[in-house]
Amino acid sequence: MAGGVWGRGRDGPVGSLTLTALAEGIRANQGQPVGPSSTGPQAEPLEVVPEAETYIQTLTPASEAQPGNEVQPPTAGSENYSPQDVQEPGPDRPYQASQYSWEEGALADLALYTAACLEEAGYAGTQATALTLSSALEAQGQRLEDQVHSLVRGLLAQVPSLAEGRPRRAALRVLSALALEHAQDVVCALLPSSLPPDRAAAELWRSLSRNQRVNGQVLVQLLWALKGAAGPEPGALAATRALGEMLAVSGCVGATRGFYPHLLLALVTQLHELAQGVHSPESPKVWEPSHRGPPHSHASCTVEALKALLTGDGGRMVVTCMEQAGGWRRLVGAHTHLEGVLLLASAMVAHADHHLRGLFADLLPRLRSTNEPHRLTAMAFFTGLLQSRPTARLLREDVILERLRTWQCDPEPTVRWLGLLGLGHLAMNRGKIRHVNTLLPVLLRALGEGDARLVGAALGALRRLLLQPGAPVRLLSSELRPRLPPLLDDARDSVRASAVGLLGTLVRRGQRGLRLGLRGPLRKLVLQSLVPLLLRLHDSSQDAAESSEWTLARCDQALRWGLLEEMVTVAHYDSPEALSRVCHRLVQRYPSHVKHFLSQTQGYLRSPQDPLRRAATVLIGFLVYHASPSGVSQDLLDSLFQDLGQLQGDSESAVSAAAHVSAQQVALLARAQVRPHRPSLLRFIRHHSYPARPHPLYDDSPFLRRSRASQWNCPEPR
Repeated sequence: MAGGVWGRGRDGPVGSLTLTALAEGIRANQGQPVGPSSTGPQAEPLEVVPEAETYIQTLTPASEAQPGNEVQPPTAGSENYSPQDVQEPGPDRPYQASQYSWEEGALADLALYTAACLEEAGYAGTQATALTLSSALEAQGQRLEDQVHSLVRGLLAQVPSLAEGRPRRAALRVLSALALEHAQDVVCALLPSSLPPDRAAAELWRSLSRNQRVNGQVLVQLLWALKGAAGPEPGALAATRALGEMLAVSGCVGATRGFYPHLLLALVTQLHELAQGVHSPESPKVWEPSHRGPPHSHASCTVEALKALLTGDGGRMVVTCMEQAGGWRRLVGAHTHLEGVLLLASAMVAHADHHLRGLFADLLPRLRSTNEPHRLTAMAFFTGLLQSRPTARLLREDVILERLRTWQCDPEPTVRWLGLLGLGHLAMNRGKIRHVNTLLPVLLRALGEGDARLVGAALGALRRLLLQPGAPVRLLSSELRPRLPPLLDDARDSVRASAVGLLGTLVRRGQRGLRLGLRGPLRKLVLQSLVPLLLRLHDSSQDAAESSEWTLARCDQALRWGLLEEMVTVAHYDSPEALSRVCHRLVQRYPSHVKHFLSQTQGYLRSPQDPLRRAATVLIGFLVYHASPSGVSQDLLDSLFQDLGQLQGDSESAVSAAAHVSAQQVALLARAQVRPHRPSLLRFIRHHSYPARPHPLYDDSPFLRRSRASQWNCPEPR
């Protein structure tokens, strides 16, 4: 150690007297007063430790070693020195040229003995050390690189035992003085104590956060520590916890200007890496955002840091929106993280748009990253930010479109899903309708994907495309006619609900043409989908049932059936009388489609859902009751009678009872077909009058749709 006569290997604690004497010797050699403070009380002089006196003499130049320059013993008031007491020596000093050499040695040894004192001394020694070193460091802190780790370890050891007030503030000043010149070394020294969490380390991080002179430098170093390690690595986890402690301090987020988007993306990416990694034994598998108190898992610490970053920058509404939509839970989930990123991007588009340009610029290089969590997180953010028109204008439209089309060729379904979502957001922006020739083939092709996310994203994008002015309704009606009906009966609940909703949007946009008798493809699509819509009113998926009700209301309005009240009654009360009126109107309006209606309904008799089997059975009974004997073939009646006969042995009593009633109606219609021919006038009268067959009577359905009132803790209507 330059200028030092004691090595690191010296054993035994260093007391406050030794260290204070050493500091007083340094002050004496700098020509500063070493007596008691002018305001402090007088006390008995303390004896200087011989080793310190000897060491001070070795540091004193010969020209200054005069009898009048002896070092006075320190007094009790000597611990009141402040940083302002340390002054640079004047230019008229005769030993200025050699001053720095012995100052470096003195400060180095001061740092060594300070570290030893902090680690081994008691309260008195730590108090004196903190006060003395804080003054020395603020004058010569830049020359103590090798001692930073020792000093930080000493602070960690002694700060918890210091009382609140001046002693603790003085000790924390030591850390701030170090961080001002050696931020990287301070961060590296503190990080190992942040994992597992340590109260002393947390207090030191918070003290750095409150110091406006150093908090920005420390945050930058933590950001690089977070980016330099993988997600579950100890370095990254410790940096995340340290960021959480610092960002929780009010006013600290202001120091992130210039790298706020970078820090936000780093925290979100860290969540992706943690979600993909293996949970540590002490980390719970499920984290409840509503838990109070300190977080226990690494993922929850990252979420809290992200919340603090958003809240401190005025993004409280973003945090609230994420909580209401379940976004934080999705962010920490292994299979739902990207959904959480999309929700976060949407919330920021709505409530924190001042950072969108910076985020967008930082995302672009990450889109080609070889690190999968980095790349997928960036893709999800990129997709979500396309909802912002000003942000989307940062790139040319054709560049964005080409990038999203390229994602459709990726073998990873997740990438294709994000690309489809991006196309949907692009379709929302006014003026993008001219890209329909590029968008439409990609979206229609995705309807045949096996992944429900891809199909749902394509259906959503098509719906947004229909909402644009000048949407190609006729073209979409023609393209969707062979593709949409199978999706109405898809086994996936979300796909069924989205497909039914898309049909309702298509009818709504083509309503004017339907009323004028135009829209041939759309009219055919509606009639082809009519039976599935009626039966899906009883779907086990409440979303699909409500979507069917909404779409039927759009069809009733466009085609002027006048059946809105009846359809609502069927949907909510499963009323046989209302369904009978619906079937009567449909048979009257579309007599040539009765056979198709019956054939479609027959397919639902084998549905695994009990409500659907019963609804199909009842629908067949009413269609047959209102149908003309000449409108249904004998072969179809035989097939219906056979299937209804099998259902009479169904395990569900409501289904078997309904099948018995409907089978009687099929038998009566078949008997009417084989009666002798009557005179033409009588046939005309019979054809235009209500059938003489008895009206089918069905018991009340046990499968009434549950109200959503229970989800809001509201009493159901009686």
